Amino acid sequence: MVEELYNVIKDRKENPIDGSYTNYLFKEGLDKILKKVGEESSEVIIASKNDNKEDKICEICDLIYHVLVLMANENITLEELRKELEKRRQKICNKKQDRKAIEKI
Repeated sequence: MVEELYNVIKDRKENPIDGSYTNYLFKEGLDKILKKVGEESSEVIIASKNDNKEDKICEICDLIYHVLVLMANENITLEELRKELEKRRQKICNKKQDRKAIEKI
């Protein structure tokens, strides 16, 4: 499903359609796309704090969409993400150690 959405987004970038929200984002540029990613991230946080599953699902979908637009804008592919996630999956017991408490100030 994510791959299908990403392909639609890439197609909108390459073949603009009047009235398309995706094309609007590409036309407005990186600053607008980043603003939407930030906005949607905040909305995921708020929905999660409000503990409403339907709202969480909707806001997570909005965030994923806007991140995919960012990826397409920056020519980052799903395959590149897959490779990076696979590298990270190979790391086991990679949790950073807790910081030592400051004893004397």
